[in-house]
Amino acid sequence: MATTEDPSAEQTATDEWRAGLYEATPEREGEAFSTISGVQNEPLYTPHNVEVDYERDLGYPGVHPFTRGVYPSMYRGRLWTMRQFAGFGTAAETNARFRYLLEHGQTGLSTAFDMPTLMGYDSDNPRSLGEVGREGVAVDSLDDMETLFAGIPLGEVSTSMTINSPAAMLLAFYACVGEQQGVPLDRLRGTVQTDILKEYIAQKEWIFPPEPSMRLVVDMIEWCAQEMPLMHPVSISGYHIREAGSTAAQELAFTLADGFAYVDACVERGLDVDDFAPRLSFFFNAHLDFFEEIAKYRAARRIWARELRDRYGAKNPRSWLMRFHAQTAGVSLTAQQPEVNLIRTALEALAAVLGGTQSLHTNSFDEALALPTENAVRLALRTQQVIAHETGVVNTIDPLGGSYYVEHLTNELERQAYDYFDRIERLGGVVEAIKENFFQREIAEASFRYQAEVEAKQRIVVGVNRYQIEAEPELEILKIDPALEERQIARVQALRARRDSAAVESALARLQADATEGRNLMPPILDAAGAYVTMGEMCDALREVWGVWRETPVF
Repeated sequence: MATTEDPSAEQTATDEWRAGLYEATPEREGEAFSTISGVQNEPLYTPHNVEVDYERDLGYPGVHPFTRGVYPSMYRGRLWTMRQFAGFGTAAETNARFRYLLEHGQTGLSTAFDMPTLMGYDSDNPRSLGEVGREGVAVDSLDDMETLFAGIPLGEVSTSMTINSPAAMLLAFYACVGEQQGVPLDRLRGTVQTDILKEYIAQKEWIFPPEPSMRLVVDMIEWCAQEMPLMHPVSISGYHIREAGSTAAQELAFTLADGFAYVDACVERGLDVDDFAPRLSFFFNAHLDFFEEIAKYRAARRIWARELRDRYGAKNPRSWLMRFHAQTAGVSLTAQQPEVNLIRTALEALAAVLGGTQSLHTNSFDEALALPTENAVRLALRTQQVIAHETGVVNTIDPLGGSYYVEHLTNELERQAYDYFDRIERLGGVVEAIKENFFQREIAEASFRYQAEVEAKQRIVVGVNRYQIEAEPELEILKIDPALEERQIARVQALRARRDSAAVESALARLQADATEGRNLMPPILDAAGAYVTMGEMCDALREVWGVWRETPVF
């Protein structure tokens, strides 16, 4: 079956191979050969079942459509930023973990906040009872932010903060600490997640209704464009959509749809797309289906570049760039045989690197059981360092580009994304689709299908539905001292006792007035932060103006 340049002969040769050799060999029975997302895989991909136009579909790194990477030299010029998510207890404990990670080679900080902070409640609020410092660090005020970054030069480090509804307040605290350190606002670097749309879709940590929440996001984007040009004011996040059970195609489509919704809102505000689009960033999941994940990142860059240039008329090539952070899939970690999670995480991280990420967090192997220990988080960081320095995968750009299979998956995920864009548009856009529970239902159905496949053993999860062991060894896990909650409550109450009460009342009154009258809220939030108004007090003031959001449950 010699190959030839005649396409019909190539097809005949492939047909002969399939009929004469492949189909004579039985396939494994019972297991699915589709991707995790359900994309059906052919046994072999060749030039006649994958059409690739090099200039249109691939091009060159750093050149539209950026399929092969957003920078011309990629990792030959600079490695991705290595960030390990960190946060627990009070600001003092997390500050110590930050220092530990920086000492071991981490190149950027990534901050996890506890549930009360995420939901806009101070630590002494009755709703916070039992949750203070448990799943992240408690930050109630500028006082806590000062402690969190004590001794860490903010002019030299890039900081990511995973915060959404109260994102404006946490950004204001960070800006104040930077100024205290003598770092001008225009030199502070990092990312604030801020992506409220994905909260309604998947993560469910919202405070206000969608419309005022979107206004607050646009306020941050507008203010950062003017005052903090090195800060990414929003990280449009597919990660949590995937963790909720979506497919890769849904993660891709829903994330980009959210991104377009933010662009629409900013343009409606009167902002020029080239004034803010270069500082929009993205956050994707790095799941276990190796090639599907790589294809997802490549399709995302291509779609974003096309839409920003052609639909929104962006003239600056930097507006076309999709720069993204990736985190290995927390949902893929198992409590059974947790050391196996090291292998899962390494493969997921490798997919993110081969897919061209600009920043990466690797989960620790013990996170299915508790917050990670220092040993576990060090191993997770070492995983990135081994990939960067020992595997050789950074020595050439987009080494899988041109693979018939990878290009097929890239095209297929792009096609599915555009199908979703059409459905969302017919519903009236992202916010209306959220109110109709469209995203929530799609994710629930995908999650149900996947779980059914696992229970039927069509999808094998090592240690869970195959290769189990009877006696699991005991693992040392991180335990949060309950006394930390009491100390944090005492800390915020002591702050209230010593601050200038008149300045607090004045700042809150201005915040509510500006919220009512439609002015940009970042200036009054900054003033309130500087007066040591707490995050919960600011959120309560806005709750009085805007109310709160209640979702219709999806069954």
